[in-house]
Amino acid sequence: MALWLRIVFFFSGAAALVYQIVWQRALFALYGLDITSVTMVVTAFMLGLGAGSALGGAISRAHPGAALPVFGAAEIGIGIFGYLSLGLFDSVARITGVIGHLATGLVAFLLLLLPTTLMGASLPLLVGYAVSRSKNVGRSVGTLYFVNTLGASAGAYASVRTLLPALGLSGTVAASACLNVVLGVAVVVGTRLGDVRRRCE
Repeated sequence: MALWLRIVFFFSGAAALVYQIVWQRALFALYGLDITSVTMVVTAFMLGLGAGSALGGAISRAHPGAALPVFGAAEIGIGIFGYLSLGLFDSVARITGVIGHLATGLVAFLLLLLPTTLMGASLPLLVGYAVSRSKNVGRSVGTLYFVNTLGASAGAYASVRTLLPALGLSGTVAASACLNVVLGVAVVVGTRLGDVRRRCE
């Protein structure tokens, strides 16, 4: 598996955990912090990841050649949503006001559905691409999962120890958004250049 792909997925995982921490803090500040609210927000996040995983798997099976550019587009989409997310959360909170726990869970799920679906789709999309090249499912899944988890751990550590104290919520999420867009553009452009090079050979 190409080194650049591992690097991209490492930083993708790092950005995802930064978002999770920032979005959880933002939603807790808007809707309250207790065990039920925490459970609802985390559940909403995980549901979106699961839905995205199913979607990404379906796309990679039906259109294996499109897996990499779709992954790049998903990264750009995550970055755009991330940049707008805190303002969106605040606007929705002004409309919904004080609501019950079940309603909080529903609102959190709807707010997080798009970005978490895109995040969840990333692993099966890259697995589909890697398997089409290496023909080794176990190695592809294991390597990508390891790299992404390592990146997620680094992102969680960096967000708590460095990014949030230095940049605050808005600065941290903006930095992650920029990272996602850069990764996405690099993947899309790199894929296009690779296709052009293959046609010329």
